[in-house]
Amino acid sequence: MELRFETRQSDSPWVDAVWTCTSEQVSAMTSVAGVRWGLVFWEQGGRAYAGVTGPETRTGTAPVPEGAAFTGVEFAVGTSLRAVPTPALVDGGVELPDTTRRTFRLDGARWETPGPDDAEALVERLVRAGIVVRDPLVAEVLRGHRPAVSGRTVERRFRAATGLTRGGVRQIERARTAAELLAAGHPAADVVAKLDYFDEPHLARALRSYVGRTAGQLREGAGGAIALDLDQRLTS
Repeated sequence: MELRFETRQSDSPWVDAVWTCTSEQVSAMTSVAGVRWGLVFWEQGGRAYAGVTGPETRTGTAPVPEGAAFTGVEFAVGTSLRAVPTPALVDGGVELPDTTRRTFRLDGARWETPGPDDAEALVERLVRAGIVVRDPLVAEVLRGHRPAVSGRTVERRFRAATGLTRGGVRQIERARTAAELLAAGHPAADVVAKLDYFDEPHLARALRSYVGRTAGQLREGAGGAIALDLDQRLTS
């Protein structure tokens, strides 16, 4: 029983990461909270599928199509789809209609289905067509700048672009980083200090809420399949 993730970071300002996943004899996995929306393409039993995924605010259990192969694009925080507001995608998603192995339909047009090496080329075409857009204020805030608008305006535009609050984004990102550090063998006490958790119970609550694993499970690679690329490890 295996679920294998491979993830690469992207140089595109519109894309955070591109990932692939294959599954063998895995029917369910632990989903992990995440702050980004994405496009995902998969094949199963000779059929092709495509969908839009939204940010996730909590961990849970998600089904895994048996024998499926996935390619996914995670978009940078602050980007969004013109046709679907990101808040409408939170803790959900949309399966795209009329998908073939070569093409998929999005926002009224047909596009070539990308592989993991040409995902950025697809995104560039979507950006040029105005289908993928972004709020520059969100990118400015994430870089640590203080825009010349009120805090209420910043929070409103941040939530409109991401579907989340700034505090929610920080908490989820911190928990994911903690999971990666623990899986790489860092002691829980070091992770608490590095990521400014109050104490180990505080870290444990965050992991339970956002990752669905204990620190011990992450260190040992236990707990079953999980939707997180933990240093290219196999989860089984």
